[in-house]
Amino acid sequence: MLIPHPLLGPRDAQEFTYLGDAALMLRPDPAAEDAEAAFCDYVFLRDNPAGVLRELWFHEQGDRSWLVVTRDTITHEILGAELARDMKREGSQ
Repeated sequence: MLIPHPLLGPRDAQEFTYLGDAALMLRPDPAAEDAEAAFCDYVFLRDNPAGVLRELWFHEQGDRSWLVVTRDTITHEILGAELARDMKREGSQ
């Protein structure tokens, strides 16, 4: 499987470490009143959808960048990739 790295071009997926759903970038507010319950959900409750998903991948054997890869979990087709640092985080000001 080739991942289209936005800076380096197509790279073999074996160069990367998969972390999971890109929603992990949206950490709960530790100062919120319900922080304990929110972090419990954040750490232990994860969806496992079939279909198109945005995922975090770390280019461990390359430039050590974090990518958000859009991939179809049924066919493993890669639909796109972008640097995680360039993404506007949902819910951020």
